[in-house]
Amino acid sequence: MFVRKLLCLSLFTVALHAQQPRVYTAADYAQAEKFMSYNTDKLVLHSVDKPAWLADGRFWYRDQGADGFTYLLVDPAKKTKAPAFDHAKLAAALTSLRLAKKEVDPKQLPALQLALKGDALSVKLSLGGKPVTCALADAIACIVANPPDKKLEPGVASPDGRRSAFIRDWNLWVRDTATGAETQLTRDGMKDYGYATDNAGWSHSDRAILVWSPDSKQIATFQQDQRKTGELYLTNTTNGHPTLTTLKYPLVGDENVTMIERVVIDVDAKRTVRLKMPPDQHRSTICDDVACRGVWDDVQWSADSRTLGFVSSSRDHKQAWMRVADVKSGAVREVMNEVAPKFFESGDNKVNWRYLPASNELLWFSERDDWGQLYLYDLTTGKLKNQITAGEGNVTQVLSVDEKNRVIYFLAVGKVPSVDPYFEMFYRVDFDGRNQKLLTPEPVNHQVTLNVAKSQFVDVLSSPTQPQETVVRDMTGEVLMAVAHQDIARLKASGWTAPVPIEVKGRDGLTDLYGMLFKPSNFSTDKVYPIVDVVYPGPQTGSCGTRQFMAAHRDSQSLAELGFIVVCIDGMGTPNRSKSFHEAYYGNLGDNTIPDQVAGIRQLAERYPWIDIDRVGIWGHSGGGNATAAAMFHYPDFFKVGIAESGNHDNRDYEDDWAEKWAGLVVKNADGTSNYDSQANQNSAQNLKGHLLLAHGTLDDNVPPSNTLLLVDALIKANKDFDLIMIPNVRHAYGPASQYMTRRRWDYFVRYLAGGTPPVEYKMTEFDPVAAAAAAGPDDAGEDDMQP
Repeated sequence: MFVRKLLCLSLFTVALHAQQPRVYTAADYAQAEKFMSYNTDKLVLHSVDKPAWLADGRFWYRDQGADGFTYLLVDPAKKTKAPAFDHAKLAAALTSLRLAKKEVDPKQLPALQLALKGDALSVKLSLGGKPVTCALADAIACIVANPPDKKLEPGVASPDGRRSAFIRDWNLWVRDTATGAETQLTRDGMKDYGYATDNAGWSHSDRAILVWSPDSKQIATFQQDQRKTGELYLTNTTNGHPTLTTLKYPLVGDENVTMIERVVIDVDAKRTVRLKMPPDQHRSTICDDVACRGVWDDVQWSADSRTLGFVSSSRDHKQAWMRVADVKSGAVREVMNEVAPKFFESGDNKVNWRYLPASNELLWFSERDDWGQLYLYDLTTGKLKNQITAGEGNVTQVLSVDEKNRVIYFLAVGKVPSVDPYFEMFYRVDFDGRNQKLLTPEPVNHQVTLNVAKSQFVDVLSSPTQPQETVVRDMTGEVLMAVAHQDIARLKASGWTAPVPIEVKGRDGLTDLYGMLFKPSNFSTDKVYPIVDVVYPGPQTGSCGTRQFMAAHRDSQSLAELGFIVVCIDGMGTPNRSKSFHEAYYGNLGDNTIPDQVAGIRQLAERYPWIDIDRVGIWGHSGGGNATAAAMFHYPDFFKVGIAESGNHDNRDYEDDWAEKWAGLVVKNADGTSNYDSQANQNSAQNLKGHLLLAHGTLDDNVPPSNTLLLVDALIKANKDFDLIMIPNVRHAYGPASQYMTRRRWDYFVRYLAGGTPPVEYKMTEFDPVAAAAAAGPDDAGEDDMQP
């Protein structure tokens, strides 16, 4: 009896000890911060990021070695790889310009671009805020450009490089590259009715949106009418009178939204031809702006510069019209159009349609059979000639169309059974649909960069768990040479572990969902961990982002280091799967993939006993902020802690194009309700039970701060406790306050999900070195803070 009592007392003591709240130290947070990208990226050597081909068949890229960076030049014909220039000589030449405060380090040269003129290589870079060009001869000579006192407007270069088009005072101008002479092309532009302007909704810049003709003599652009478009008002936080920022910002349901009037400008004659058609919607077939990534993809010239092919989209994105314009007369002819029941898209980040007047054909992309396929149409009659691709899996990007040999080269996902459906792979197929061939057979993700002649390509192979291998291949897929092998030995030595790919079933118990799971580097199966769901509901992208190798996926591994299991799951309603998968919650943005997140986390907890299903947290930014609040309100007994950053909590208070694409146009009922009511988080705020932290930047010109304040108002009226951080004078991604917000996020999960005590005001690495590391390192692919 005494032994039994002693054993019970010991077990009680152990259990009591296990439940003691953990007091986190600065060292614990430093261990977590060690796995942020600005610390991990520098531990990865010999990555190939953005290889750039030259016209002579060579390409260059910047290589990170153990002692710094080297710009390498690769010649596939000779199968050689060597430094592109003498780094010490270039550093000395740059130092002699006396533009920098200290000597230029040959192993830390400024970011630069290699160019080829004739047989001579040169580099362009910025040093001390001044543009510098250096000829890479035996004796390197550098020239500093001396721009005028005024800042030059950003220009779009003509194909021949002789001129650059830019916007000034709402009109379009051109600048002679050699002399700097400027010529005004239009004169009737005015405020809110300017030429080539990109100022609508969350996207606004001073760069002209236009497409030069191949002969460099004409410009296709538009006059953008925002005169009746509603406005967004933001004020800075200052000591004294604030400054008012006013932006044209059309909202969902607005009667008047931004429109464009298409024009073609003859540069030499300074003559504007207005296309003979009504004003068009400010829309793209792939994103929620007329131009995506600053490129006007939905406009394509004929090779002879006589005609223009373009695609218009309806306001709700359900219909797309392919049209051809005669650029001299302005006459417009409709070739064909397609209507989608919910939304039409023409590709993934890049349009897949191609205007092919030489063969009188149109290459078209459609998801009409539930998958993204290519089709061939007659350009005169608009009749379908034949379907080109078929079967499961999506064409994501057409990279090249060989009209002479009638071959199409494209990236696709999901076409190889048993391979992760998010891995992009490279294919070729004939115009008639025959001879389709996979050119990159390795079952990983492939980043493909074609050479200028479209005869070879750089293939960077990797996966979330497998570092890069880079090779050069010909257009049959044959490997011509090995280029680089990514070295992650130092990364592994730091204690880093790769994320674990996961597969679960969706809400229906049938649909396969994929994602990643992050464990602490000191993970033990003897422990039980709370779980944090990192969510981004799309519909334009998913929670997990790219499937290429990355040393850090935001702060997921860092958060795991603090004693959490962290997961991301690409739920139904996100892209790169079937059309029906992508449309799963069309018209009901309040869904936010949360039913799939719940189903997936429950399965993981059943599969892994070290996951504590009673301690589930969730966080997200922008659209993920919306989803986090929705999760806390609609599943209040499942999600215990949520952090909603910069959420578009009511899409009626967000930019028109995005939500009208994914939820349709607003339909107002006689009783005052609408089809958008169910997605408005403030309508469910009374359901909150757990701990919720809201955050927003006060100068957010993407998702207006009113989105979070609407939710704050509803929570107050419902007498709910919550936490709020309004960050003064920052935009959507928080800029210099991003490190502070990361620390506060960690604190919140540590305190309320882990039941611990965070260190007092742990000091993260300052933002400036973090930003510098991000600028120097690889892109954070798939981590888009620019959209909701």
